[in-house]
Amino acid sequence: MIIINHIQILADAEYDLYEARDFYDKQGKNIGDYFWDSILSDIESLMIFVGVHKKDYGYYRMLAKRFPYAIYYDVNQDVASVIAVLPLRRNPVWIKDKMSNRN
Repeated sequence: MIIINHIQILADAEYDLYEARDFYDKQGKNIGDYFWDSILSDIESLMIFVGVHKKDYGYYRMLAKRFPYAIYYDVNQDVASVIAVLPLRRNPVWIKDKMSNRN
């Protein structure tokens, strides 16, 4: 069992979040805010569910509950670090390239 005390969102993942919120802001009123709240709730759930997810590209991969996104994270001692937040509807090669650039 893994126990963490902190969750940190790395700069690349923060950029992913802002980019996705901007995309959803263009889709309709308040959708970007709903995306933001939903995905942050998913990330906060790592306090409970950290380490139970399968590894992909060398990182744990948690699927978001309400949007087609994967949250990639790693665990070091008592900190979960969110590495990337990527849309699953993109070309798998694009996702692989994004993840290999973050190593």
